[in-house]
Amino acid sequence: MSLSVSRRLAAVTALAVTGLFAATAPAALAAPTAVTAAPTPPDIPLANVKAHLSQLSTIAANNGGNRAHGRTGYKASVDYVKAKLDAAGFTTTVQTFTSSGATGYNLIADWPGGDPNSVLMSGSHLDSVTAGAGINDNGSGSAAVLETALAVSRAGLQPTKHLRFGWWGAEELGLVGSKYYVTNLPAAEKAKISGYLNFDMIGSPNPGYFVYDDDPTIEQTFKNYYAGLGIATEIETEGDGRSDHAPFKSAGIPVGGLFSGADYTKTAAQAQKWGGTSGQAFDRCYHSSCDSLANINDTALDRNADAIAYAVWNLGAATPVPPGQSFENTADVNVPDSPAAAVTSPITVSGVAGNAPATTKVDVNIVHTYRGDLVVNLIAPDGTAYLLKNSSSSDSADNVIATYTVNASSEVANGVWKLQVKDVAAQDVGYINSWKITF
Repeated sequence: MSLSVSRRLAAVTALAVTGLFAATAPAALAAPTAVTAAPTPPDIPLANVKAHLSQLSTIAANNGGNRAHGRTGYKASVDYVKAKLDAAGFTTTVQTFTSSGATGYNLIADWPGGDPNSVLMSGSHLDSVTAGAGINDNGSGSAAVLETALAVSRAGLQPTKHLRFGWWGAEELGLVGSKYYVTNLPAAEKAKISGYLNFDMIGSPNPGYFVYDDDPTIEQTFKNYYAGLGIATEIETEGDGRSDHAPFKSAGIPVGGLFSGADYTKTAAQAQKWGGTSGQAFDRCYHSSCDSLANINDTALDRNADAIAYAVWNLGAATPVPPGQSFENTADVNVPDSPAAAVTSPITVSGVAGNAPATTKVDVNIVHTYRGDLVVNLIAPDGTAYLLKNSSSSDSADNVIATYTVNASSEVANGVWKLQVKDVAAQDVGYINSWKITF
């Protein structure tokens, strides 16, 4: 890992959202109406994952003690993973780039089948720092993703979605490999990625169980897995933006992942919840020469590897979103009286291929005692604002119940869209009752 005032009663419309759905949606979003049942996820053999780690350790030992970008140990690591995937029936591609005057490599592996317009991708960085072998950072994530991919092959899995796996180079130099991959994907190909799952440091010796709080459906999938084990999780904050999910997130692709902790200190409350030693770092060998085979907690590695398979099996079986599908949020959001700031209501769109149409429809239901006070915008995933309704002193009716057509064809459909509402005059108040976007 690199460095509501009175309201009118309004009917609440049931939410029907499809896309990356295999888990119960969070409170703000209702559960999907139709989901393809997933095959039972396998137990990923810990011995297999550790065997990959042993190979990465040997590679480092035979190549100057590390697997860093530009060093022979990194290319040997790519060759090892690629050979395993080729033998298992994956279509592999080695992507080259240049960083710090040296050639870098990304390894991409596609499993045959699945909807090519709805790609579920899982990845990890394969490079270490120059100081050591990088067995936890990030042999752990790389080995677990590899073994999950091999489990897909052993099972002959035929999910609804197309499965893709990636191992990134030069992450330790600033997410160079993953940035290169995302930047060089055509917009239409980016739009096909319905979700990216990232795994960076998942076997820390004094582990925590952290879940990325990005895409709500991916997040809930991992939480469901750990709830089934009776293990409480926490939101991952230590490494947010410091790993390879960041370029995908910046491109509007839904992301999520797992993390067992780096150089932050485990608190007494966390030690009570998860075991281990309070007052010590989750990984005292972070970016150090002691990040070796001895620097792994087997229980954490085993649980997290199984969680990866759980997510791939369940999210991979989710039904892709057909054309014309609607996404809706029925959670109330108070609109405070002027001069308060604007409020937003989010909808995460996933599983839609390509850009939004020129006839994107936005259905708005806002309960308000003077609609003329309101400015309403649609905010695209990249932050672009589309004005739906302006304020007007002559617009004295109450409530905003309308359908707007927006030319959003320059926007990638997948990502977090927001309805933004601002009250620009005093005295009247209300709330967003619901809104819906249809592609």
